[in-house]
Amino acid sequence: MAPKPVFHLPLLFLVLFFSSTTESLRFELESGATKCISEDINNNAMTVGTYSVVNHNEGHPLPESHKVTVKVTSTFGNIYHQADAVQTGKFAFYAGESGDHVACFTAAEHTPKVTLTVEFVWKSGVQAKDWSTVAKKGQVDVMELEVKKLIESADEIYKEMAHIRASADDTHELNRVTNDRMFWFSFLSIFVCLSVAGLQLWHLKTFFEKKKLI
Repeated sequence: MAPKPVFHLPLLFLVLFFSSTTESLRFELESGATKCISEDINNNAMTVGTYSVVNHNEGHPLPESHKVTVKVTSTFGNIYHQADAVQTGKFAFYAGESGDHVACFTAAEHTPKVTLTVEFVWKSGVQAKDWSTVAKKGQVDVMELEVKKLIESADEIYKEMAHIRASADDTHELNRVTNDRMFWFSFLSIFVCLSVAGLQLWHLKTFFEKKKLI
């Protein structure tokens, strides 16, 4: 009897988790209005995005009023993508710094006002990889493809853990500095209170001695 295949649950969980697809986001945008969407991206992580104005009347071209201006910036204001008065577009880049990256969509001015529907897909890290293309180029089988995914996923997890650890170290250092400052502030407060109390006692003693009460 052939042995039954054994699945390693954590490995299987990682494969299923990182193999999941990202659903597209749809939102409405009124003429002249702006809507921004942020994505937390690690340094050197790959990110790709596609966007388009939805055509609700298939078979007919979109009117000229249905255009948007798109701008993608980093947490420090660096511009990675910008497109003016477009109906569709895409971007891809490697993040130069960690933090929130923002994609802002601004609908063109129009009178009377119209409402646009924008479809937006934004993927970063492992999800930004086109695995079907990787499989086609490398001529690999399904198992090799899953191994490649796991390697990329492990690398992303390592980078994320390093980012979290760096943030924890910064928080720990901030807490240490704050505690030191609070200690010296408390010590100074006690010293000032004792000094004021001593001056008050000295003043009262001098007053009573002048009045010959003591």
